[in-house]
Amino acid sequence: MAYPMRMRANVEGDAVVVRVLMTHPEETGLLKDKEGKIIPAHFIQTVTCKNNDKTVLTCDWGTAISKNPFLEFRFKGGKSGDKVTVSWIDNKGDTATADTTVS
Repeated sequence: MAYPMRMRANVEGDAVVVRVLMTHPEETGLLKDKEGKIIPAHFIQTVTCKNNDKTVLTCDWGTAISKNPFLEFRFKGGKSGDKVTVSWIDNKGDTATADTTVS
């Protein structure tokens, strides 16, 4: 299943600001469908963000994250033209990766 991400990264002052919109169902495993069956848990567990292959942020997420999560973070040491990559893995082993160039 394809889980696209939309992202951008801009230099603002002395930091790079990265904004990422991820597409993911983020099911908690606590809700039931129309037939009363529990919808299995399906959520992002780990998010890794890199600047030119150097990790700048790692997140461990759980079931409390909303559907189609938005992540915004800042880091220092980046510059215009750098490559920023965001990837995640969920509890079912699905993954997604996206990258952008800092502007």
